[in-house]
This record gives sequence, structure tokens and C-alpha cells, in this order.
Amino acid sequence: MIIDIVKVILPAILAFWIGIAITPFLTDFLYKHQMWKKRSGKKDSNGIATKIFNQLHKTREVGTPRLGGVVIWASATITIATIWLMAFFAPNDLTTKLDFLSRSQTWVPLVTLLVGAFVGLVDDLFEITGVISRVSGGLSLKVRLAIVTTVGVLCGLWFFMKLDVTAIGLPFVDALQIGWLIVPLFAIVLIAIYSGGVIDGIDGLAGGVFASMFAAYAGIAFYQQQINLAAFSAMMVGAILAFLWFNIPPARFYMSETGSMALTITLGVIAFMTDSLGGGYGLLVLPIIGFPLVMTVLSNIIQVTSKRLRGGKKVFLVAPIHHHFEAIGWPAYKVTMRYWILGIVAALLGMILALIG
Repeated sequence: MIIDIVKVILPAILAFWIGIAITPFLTDFLYKHQMWKKRSGKKDSNGIATKIFNQLHKTREVGTPRLGGVVIWASATITIATIWLMAFFAPNDLTTKLDFLSRSQTWVPLVTLLVGAFVGLVDDLFEITGVISRVSGGLSLKVRLAIVTTVGVLCGLWFFMKLDVTAIGLPFVDALQIGWLIVPLFAIVLIAIYSGGVIDGIDGLAGGVFASMFAAYAGIAFYQQQINLAAFSAMMVGAILAFLWFNIPPARFYMSETGSMALTITLGVIAFMTDSLGGGYGLLVLPIIGFPLVMTVLSNIIQVTSKRLRGGKKVFLVAPIHHHFEAIGWPAYKVTMRYWILGIVAALLGMILALIG
């Protein structure tokens, strides 16, 4: 039991300090090469400038580097690789037990983390350099959704064909058998949670929310005796906290797509890992644990639907909803801290429900 606790906590501590250590080098690079958007502002789905958002963020989007998410996935990758290398080159009872890189529990979330990080990195670099367009240089939303869908289908196939996952866990009753439908469900869930990545819009907001969500799944995985997965999730918390150390207002850099895509699709994979595969229902509690993301996505859907069905009338001054709070006068730091509180409460509630079912 003690070694399991150490196995879970140690990666979190290592990832945090590794992230703190590499950030000065990353920061120097980002500022030296001016890795930020050269023009502030964005447009809505109809190609019209978002006036309120642009007014709120006219000084934020230029002068502050993107690519802060590199701290998260780089420190996590270095951590898991370091512990694996110790077990490989200096095998003994301790190093072998601490190694949490395993085919059954952590290969898939690690791969999705790196795939999301790479695609997001490409998007960020295009956005910064304006390779595709001088107005919005990143990958189009259709391209990003297509990539996320592909990742979801491939993961679903792995779960269905290699891990024999054909059911969704439900509390107090037998799991719901859905057979091959686990494949499209996987893709739908990843798309839905990826859509919540737009929560990365205020200094410190996304980091605090994601840390709470990964911490909740670390607890669920530990309860299910998926110790390797619990260690991986805890490692992600440490890596996110290292990023958050430098992202609290005023942010030294922004997480951007290389962080948000990596974190969202990896969180979705972990939800499936803690579902029927782990003898629980981690997928069912995902909307609760990820409530801040759900709220963000719903506010966008409500806003777009209202504008289309009500002749351009809006429900919120600006969407997503955290920007609405800014628009009505809340200071950015108040929005951030209240989201942190909401995220912690939602994560605890979701974890409790997953443990008592």
C-alpha cells in the first residue's frame, strides 16, 4: 500500500519540479523569438469580428507568448521517461515498482498526450507565423476536429479490438453492453471534451480547472487499483501545476493549443480507462468532473443557436461564458478563482459519486 502511494505521488512531484526547471529556458526562447500572435482579435463562425471579445483582449493576445503548454507535456514526458529508464538500466525492487509505463494502462493516454501536443504545436506555430493566413494562421477548426475524430476512432478500435471493451459502466446495475458502438462513442466523447478547450482564455483559468479534473481521475484510478493510471494522472497534475505557477495573472505565457488539445483528449481517454475497463463508471462522471468544460461548451452552443434562431440576438454578451463575466465587469482574476473553486467542487463530487456507486 505504501509503495503504491509513493508510486502515485512521486511522479507528480517530479513533474512539477521538472516543469519549474525547464520553464526559464522555454520562456527565454519564446520571448527571444516573439512567439505570440502578431495581431489581436478573432472572428466568429460567420467571419464577423467579435467586438466585445476583441475589446477585452486587445492588449492580451500580443506581447505574451503562446506555447506554454509545452511545459506540461514536456515535463510529463521527461518524468515518465526518467522513471522508466531507471527501471530499465538499474532494475531493482524499488525502481521496478515505481515504473508506471505499462501497455495496459498508460500507453494509450501517453500517446494521445503526445499526438495532441504535436498537432497543437503545429497549430500554434501556424497561428504565430501566419503561414496559412495573415488573419488567422492556425489550422482550421474542421482540420482539428478531423484529427481529434481520427484519434478517437483509433483509440476506440484499440479498446474494442485489443482490450475487449464493449460496455459502459453504470452504478448499481450491470454495465450497458454496446458492442462496436464503443468506437464512435469514443470519437464523440473526445470531440465533445476537446470543444471545452476554449476555456483557455483567461490567465490561470485552464490550468486550475484541468489540475482538478486530473486529480479526480487519479483518485478514481487509485481506488480501482489501476495504480499505473493513477500515477500517470497524478503526474499530469504536477505538470499542470508547474505551468500554472507561471500562468497565474499576469501570465508569463499562454497554454494555447499545444496544451489544451493534449489535455482534453487525454482526459477523455482516462475517463474511458476508468470506466468498465477499470470496473467503474469514469465515463458517466466525466460531465460532472469536467463541469467547467461542459458549461463552456454549452454557452457556445446556446449563443450560436440563439443568434441563428432569434435573428442575431445573443444570450450572453460574449461567449464562452467566462468572457461574459468579464464583459459585465468581473475582474479576470475573480473569474479565474471562482472557476477554480467550481472546478474543485465538481471534481470532488464526481470522484465521490464514482467511488460510492
